[in-house]
Amino acid sequence: MSADLKTTPLTDAHVALGARMVEFAGYSMPVQYADGVLKEHLWTRAHAGAFDVSHMGPAYLNLIAPSGDPEADHAAVCALLEPLVSADLAGLGRGNLRYALLLNADGGIADDLMVGRPVRDPGQGTLQIVVNAGTKEDDFARIAAAAAGKATLERADDRGLIAVQGPQAAEAVEALMPGAAAMGFMQYRRMDFEGASCSVSRSGYTGEDGFEILVPRRMAPTFWDRLLADERVRPIGLGARDSLRLEAGLPLYGHDLDETVSPIEANLAFAVSKRRRKAGDLAGAARIARELAEGPPRLRVGLKVSGAPAREGAEIAGQDGAIVGRVTSGGFSPSLGHPIAMAYVPPALSAPGTRLSAIVRGKAQDAEVVPLPFVPHNYVRKA
Repeated sequence: MSADLKTTPLTDAHVALGARMVEFAGYSMPVQYADGVLKEHLWTRAHAGAFDVSHMGPAYLNLIAPSGDPEADHAAVCALLEPLVSADLAGLGRGNLRYALLLNADGGIADDLMVGRPVRDPGQGTLQIVVNAGTKEDDFARIAAAAAGKATLERADDRGLIAVQGPQAAEAVEALMPGAAAMGFMQYRRMDFEGASCSVSRSGYTGEDGFEILVPRRMAPTFWDRLLADERVRPIGLGARDSLRLEAGLPLYGHDLDETVSPIEANLAFAVSKRRRKAGDLAGAARIARELAEGPPRLRVGLKVSGAPAREGAEIAGQDGAIVGRVTSGGFSPSLGHPIAMAYVPPALSAPGTRLSAIVRGKAQDAEVVPLPFVPHNYVRKA
């Protein structure tokens, strides 16, 4: 690996655990530990896995001159970010998160991100943002430019961002941060760990219940070690993170999503605010409205594949042998015991039960369109 790769606050801990380190988005990251990807995947589904996701792009958008009126300050900071994204941020409730799509002028997806609103009055006028690692420099520059003179973008990607995922994640995190288990899916709070203020969201990228916790850099190794001291928790690498998110039907930016793909094509219409659609104030509003009314030219679907796994780039053929699409993510599903994939195909071929073929090493293999997610989500929702 290149000596120029960035590291996270947990890099030394991964090396000490015997992790196999690889380059990912400019960082040295653990792809797997001694157990291997299959065991790590199944452990997360049954217990709790700890993931270092400190390469991601957490940041805070802060009003420069808040008025002191909490609701007005929230509206003011949202007015700076909303024109760039698909979501209704003004309507985001206190202590909640929202999934949003950063759009280009044509309605293509420049990134997908999470936006959180603080609970307390003093926090109004601030939004927490988490963008993807590979796009964060461009994303941060675009957001900072849109907010220039009115808000500052405070980067937090020098800190530790740790995800804890799985059916026992809430018990493990509650033991370190009392009160965390009372949160529901897509809720966001400030909590203390040994006197350090942390940002905690009940969210994740595996389809399981879990949390993402932003920890001050100096405390990240301590928090990681305390997590792993719990017999319910094991360290999990990027390999299992990818197979878990694939089973959950969650898109990966740069693979399943890019600047040519619209939210409607990506089957992410839920992330496009109805209020924003009606107002027509979305980037690419005309394209999005047209695709909602007339249907998009392609749709992201799930595929059950027979034979060898169909990896990214594999062509998809119809019953007549004509190429109709391509795989954007694919691999073996440890939970289901057979290969799965996500692909873009014409809407006429997108209904569950549709028979297609995946071309793997020049050979046509049976592929059937199936509903997403492949494995049911296990999120914990509360009022």
